[in-house]
Amino acid sequence: MSKSFERVRRHLAAIVVAVVAIALTLAAAADLWGRWEREKAPAEAVSGEITNWGLSFQQEGQPPVANATEEYLAQFDSVYCMPTEEKKLYLTFDAGFENGSTEKILDALKKHGVKATFFLVGNYFETQPGLVRRMVEEGHTVGNHTYSHPDMSSIGDEESFRQELEKNEALYKEVTGEEMPKLYRPPQGKFCESNLKMAQKLGYRTIFWSLAYVDWYENDQPTPQQAYDKLLPRVHPGAVVLLHSTSKTNGEILDELLGKWEELGYSFGDLAGDLQ
Repeated sequence: MSKSFERVRRHLAAIVVAVVAIALTLAAAADLWGRWEREKAPAEAVSGEITNWGLSFQQEGQPPVANATEEYLAQFDSVYCMPTEEKKLYLTFDAGFENGSTEKILDALKKHGVKATFFLVGNYFETQPGLVRRMVEEGHTVGNHTYSHPDMSSIGDEESFRQELEKNEALYKEVTGEEMPKLYRPPQGKFCESNLKMAQKLGYRTIFWSLAYVDWYENDQPTPQQAYDKLLPRVHPGAVVLLHSTSKTNGEILDELLGKWEELGYSFGDLAGDLQ
């Protein structure tokens, strides 16, 4: 009887040890799975077919939280905020057409010694070659905003994507005699992961932004005070600022706006130069 009991006891002990081992293994696997899920979440949130660029400002004077992390974008040579704690701003302007404000903007930039980046579409090169040449001659960078300003996230084939960028490259060289800088901004901030990969394959850096305001409605322009209320408290080190050169308000306030940023201790960087 005692030998039988001893065999049963040993058998039960072995079962207990096995159950504990299995439980520990499952717990470790669950922990690893949870970590993997958390780490992959930002990428999955972006890798859907269509993503609209978005920002959430959570703390004054600090960069906003974007719907794609810096680490995720870096895989594709893409940025939305420059990695610095220095109080430096990077001005960028998107231009789909010309309505008389760009000369005022260029005058203000020249007065303050600021080198900006202008993202232009095809018809701007075709209709405003003089302004394009002035941008380049005064030390600004002209980037690629596509030829026809489509929703690039709906373009899935490399050939169509490439044509939207290369048409502008040809126009830029025709106007300036130089090769176009490889900076690309998706129209309306619409993109998908395949777009980021295609731009990278063509040698481009995709440039989003970390500070902007609603300035693009030609017939519903913000007042100067509305612009200041958005652009002053949300400014932060390394900000890539998006403004539209089609905005009458921006043409009127830029000189004063640059001065206000300077009073806050900010200087202005050269985006193309600092990305090298």
